[in-house]
Amino acid sequence: MAYSSLEACLLDLERTGQLLRIKEEVDPYLEMAAIHLRIFEQKGPAILFEKVKGSKFRAASNIFGTLERSEFIFRDTLPSVKQLIDIKINPLAAIQNPLKSLATLPAAINALPNKNPISKPVLFEEINISDLPLIHHWPMDGGAFVTLPQVYTEDADKPGIGNANLGMYRIQLNGNDYILNKEIGLHYQLHRGIGVHQTKANNKGLPLKVSCFIGGPPAHSVAAVMPLPEGMSEMNFAGVLAGKRFGYTYIDGFCVSTDADFVITGEVFPGENKPEGPFGDHLGYYSLQHPFPVMKVHKVYARKNAIWAFTVVGRPPQEDTSFGQLIHHITGSAVSNEIPGLKEVHAVDAAGVHPLLLAIGSERYTPFLENKKPAEILTIANHILGTGQLSLAKFVWITAEAKKSKEIELKDNNAENTQTTGKSVAEFATNKLDVNNVPDFLQYMLSRMDFSNDLHFYTNTTMDTLDYSGDGLNSGSKLVLATYGDVRRELATSIPENIKALNINAQLVMPGVIAVNAVNTVNTETTYILTIQEKLKGLGENLLEKQGVAMIIITEDATWLAAEFNNFIWAAFTRTNPAKDIDGVDSYINNKHWGCKGPLIFDATIKKHHAPAVVKDKEVEKKVTAILSKYGY
Repeated sequence: MAYSSLEACLLDLERTGQLLRIKEEVDPYLEMAAIHLRIFEQKGPAILFEKVKGSKFRAASNIFGTLERSEFIFRDTLPSVKQLIDIKINPLAAIQNPLKSLATLPAAINALPNKNPISKPVLFEEINISDLPLIHHWPMDGGAFVTLPQVYTEDADKPGIGNANLGMYRIQLNGNDYILNKEIGLHYQLHRGIGVHQTKANNKGLPLKVSCFIGGPPAHSVAAVMPLPEGMSEMNFAGVLAGKRFGYTYIDGFCVSTDADFVITGEVFPGENKPEGPFGDHLGYYSLQHPFPVMKVHKVYARKNAIWAFTVVGRPPQEDTSFGQLIHHITGSAVSNEIPGLKEVHAVDAAGVHPLLLAIGSERYTPFLENKKPAEILTIANHILGTGQLSLAKFVWITAEAKKSKEIELKDNNAENTQTTGKSVAEFATNKLDVNNVPDFLQYMLSRMDFSNDLHFYTNTTMDTLDYSGDGLNSGSKLVLATYGDVRRELATSIPENIKALNINAQLVMPGVIAVNAVNTVNTETTYILTIQEKLKGLGENLLEKQGVAMIIITEDATWLAAEFNNFIWAAFTRTNPAKDIDGVDSYINNKHWGCKGPLIFDATIKKHHAPAVVKDKEVEKKVTAILSKYGY
């Protein structure tokens, strides 16, 4: 159904038992975030905080806490959205089936933004930043943040809503050196549309006008994070998904959403930055304090009975996971259509999304050759690393499915995989490969990988702003693991005796992957790999080919890392800088191409330059337990 406001959505959720009202006063300093995290962990309902300490406004979170709830919220508009995206991807299909296309006409009309003739909506009142629910999420955060903003900017060369950008970039409301009520921090990462807009404004010597919308129909929040096909704006998408046109007007030269609960307007002047952060972010670590644009606040508006929408991020999965699931549900084949030969792609949420990307492509370059080796999938991998948000991937694991008849080359087709899936290893040769089944996908690749040829490093390159595995902000390295061909080895399902004999704590993570404790040393961090290499020297190819060990993960606590698959995914791929922290037994360089004979070695220890992981406050957790016990949580 079409929601006219955030409150209309919450009342609909309450009608169907999907809303929890917290009636007592709750402190925005840590308590509200802790309640959200606790409810999310239990797959609980959306939350409405009726009394926020220090603010007259209510607040809501966990609105998109499950994919099922998101699908319920957009139950009447999702089919039309998917049809319009399909038409955008494949216009010929619309011509071939005109009656079906006509059914999307009402949705297409909703895509047109609706300019309100009233210059100042009567529903709004002017307030200050200090009047807002100043929610402080994690103990080491630099202040209060907006975590579900819709940040609106326009193109200085092509002003107007038709070429505007709507993105979700966190906003710091207070703390650090910001002058309360006059300045806020605007954080945005690489490959964001707002960066292009600021560059154009800077080139003209003009301040960038920014409008931050909070709340409003839930579709507007989804639109702000949606990777859309070229030529479709976020405001178009917001109208279609909401089932009503995106309402806006201009006040003092700033675009104002007439549907939002809150609007913050201001300007970013060329070269004016202030320290922003720290902030407990969606990789599960704090993004540290760095200079980012400071926004000079012009005016702040709140509608009558406004509700502050927020979320809490931390070690995944969190509520933003459901955003990703919803986006995948909506876009379908949009990404694969943009990259020729790409069949499936999955950014793994448990690893923080950008650190780990799995992909399946085509191999059509040399069908006349019997010998299978990566070719087209290398081209596809390069395309992935040059495409929008996909370009932020750090590890890209890519393969192509071979024909089943030539896949089964294991000695024992009845060998039981006792870890993770309980499948026979040979089954991976006959079952359809699925990028969303992460354990199966990794096993499929590790059982086929040629470590002499299949690893391709990108050194000293641009990285995701939130990734601190490299030596500096936005810098580090990437690794493409491209494998194609028949099964090479049966992966180990137990710890080999010669590894046990090394007297190190070794734990089986999954078939072919073993975690070992970092050897105590007083030397530098790089000694971890060197010391383990020394211990494994001589095992080499025998360890890999005959005993099925493909990866060794060095960590401070092998028992913890092996206890849950997601511990392995999180630690191994967020804490490693590929060019520096990956090695292999009996490694070598041939024509500047790195390879090894033995298993790969990942140094997934915590380094001195890494950002600290987010940790809950124990005293706050006790208070939250007391509050939620009254509601049965």
